[in-house]
Amino acid sequence: MVVKESYPFVATGLFFSILLIAFFGVFGLPTLIIPAYIAYFFRNPRRTIPSEKNLILAPADGRILTVGEGEEKRYLQKKMKKVSIFMSPMDVHLNRIPYSGKIKKVFYNHGKYLAAFKEKASLDNEQNAVLLETERGDEILFVQIAGWLARRIVCYLKGGETVERGQRYGLIRFGSRMDVYLPSTVELLVSVGERAKAGETAIARFL
Repeated sequence: MVVKESYPFVATGLFFSILLIAFFGVFGLPTLIIPAYIAYFFRNPRRTIPSEKNLILAPADGRILTVGEGEEKRYLQKKMKKVSIFMSPMDVHLNRIPYSGKIKKVFYNHGKYLAAFKEKASLDNEQNAVLLETERGDEILFVQIAGWLARRIVCYLKGGETVERGQRYGLIRFGSRMDVYLPSTVELLVSVGERAKAGETAIARFL
């Protein structure tokens, strides 16, 4: 399956491929790789959500960049535990809710387009942050961050919505970063360099 946001891109790529095939015959066939890759990029694989309710799930696919404690400097301005995930152009780019609860606020900030794997991207780059109040009363902040290639953040959420763990809520096109800020009382379950799958990999656990 692919997400509906891909339809205009796939259709455009397919149109130009057909046009080139019409003009150049078999020599234009390799251009079919373009719409095929676009469809692959916007794929929407099924995910198995863990049954354990205390688990906080990865909101994005990709490689774990940072794990540990730090200060959230822009929105909540307090010390929290942090997990950062880098999404390469080959990763699934759909984003999912890490824990069930209510959306308190959605923030959007214009910014730069530094390479998403750089730590400065957390503060300097264009980003969309979602503040979630869990069913337990804890706050989780998860931030979609644009990169030098990914310059289009999509978020379907609004303040006041009730959401479920593993629910799709947005995407970032063509490579990017996700920062997740968690209460200091959680147990972190991932390490730098590991791979995460949105809605499936547990990154932390409420104790």
